Amino acid sequence: MRALVQRVRSAKVSVAGRVTGEIAEGLMILVCAMAGDTEAKADQLARKIANLRIFRDAADKMNLSLLDSGGAALVVSQFTLAADTSRGNRPGFSTAAPPDEGERLYMRFSEALRAQGIHVENGEFGADMDVALVNQGPVTIWLDV
Repeated sequence: MRALVQRVRSAKVSVAGRVTGEIAEGLMILVCAMAGDTEAKADQLARKIANLRIFRDAADKMNLSLLDSGGAALVVSQFTLAADTSRGNRPGFSTAAPPDEGERLYMRFSEALRAQGIHVENGEFGADMDVALVNQGPVTIWLDV
């Protein structure tokens, strides 16, 4: 699985003008299931992100995790993270999981974060979404598991 994680002051996702998820401080997580991914990969990615030490401690060092900071997660499916631009200018997405598998693993990832005690909000799988966020730092990290 693949994710792009952004530390945020706030983030919100809307579909057709309706807010589907909104958080204050925490992580904006764009996630993509890749072909061949498993539930174990979704769980592994959730553990990695929950424990990623990218929040500031009292000494102003990036030393706290999402679990330590008490922040929330806004999880949005983003199959375009699978983009392959190695052959020309039009991205190919054949390395992304098929939609039904992608949705299942996206939901598994969200549930794995919740199981660790993290408040999780979601976008709407497969929808055309508007995402707004205030990236704090900025801190943006790419993860593959």
